[in-house]
Amino acid sequence: MPRPGAEPGGPPHRFAQPPRIPVLREPPRLSLWLLRPPAPDSPAAARLAVRELDAAELRRAELFVRPTDRVQYLSAHIALRRVLAEATGYPPERLRLGQEPAPAHAYRTMRPVLRDPPLPVHFSLSHSHGLVLIGTAATVLGVDVQRTPTTETVRVCGPALHRAEWQELLALPEARRPDAFAQLWTRKEAYLKGLGTGLGRSPSRDYLGVGTDADAPPGPAGWIVRNVPAGPYHAAAAALAVPAEPIVTLRSLPAACLYEGAAGLPPSAAPLLLRRRGS
Repeated sequence: MPRPGAEPGGPPHRFAQPPRIPVLREPPRLSLWLLRPPAPDSPAAARLAVRELDAAELRRAELFVRPTDRVQYLSAHIALRRVLAEATGYPPERLRLGQEPAPAHAYRTMRPVLRDPPLPVHFSLSHSHGLVLIGTAATVLGVDVQRTPTTETVRVCGPALHRAEWQELLALPEARRPDAFAQLWTRKEAYLKGLGTGLGRSPSRDYLGVGTDADAPPGPAGWIVRNVPAGPYHAAAAALAVPAEPIVTLRSLPAACLYEGAAGLPPSAAPLLLRRRGS
């Protein structure tokens, strides 16, 4: 969520340029996975394949004070590595993760990448309050998941949005604003992650509009930005740098996809929740 009191329309930062939109000969594909991490005191948490994580990931996990947050972080990164391993054919522990180098003209970039990838797989990861979302594609993308906020959070954070978006939210009945804000915010943050800027780029700069996929205004030029079904307590979205609707698959990863050794299931065995064909 944006910082309370963030000043909309502040001075622009110098970030990496948006990615060049590819010319496609077939519908693009976007693969998504949802995961609910196990409880920290459960047998499933004791079977997590933490050996597949690198030293930096393990150090970051130890910084979490709450066991629930630590297990969520470990689960998210184990799942990410296994999804990428299945896509590349490399063992998960051999994959090197990092951030995209910023070009000389850019201030910085926050887009995660595979270093020396065996295949050009792009990915994005988000987790929030008991839900993890992973996305992969052949071009740059961003995903975001958020727990639906309270009415008070919407009141405090809403003014940081684009002025027109805030006015559209205020025009809704108060009871509908938290869901509408969450749907909009996840679309916005997924897009900013795809750009590589994250919230370093003011959320007031880009208009994505309030509404569902069916009635929301078109996204930024050259991008497809869509909400993702995430259950009754969360909102989620994905943004893909393509000019045409992608073929979207959404799978639910069971805890067994995180297990150590022969007990672990491959991500491809996860149940299919959604398949949406592109235009």
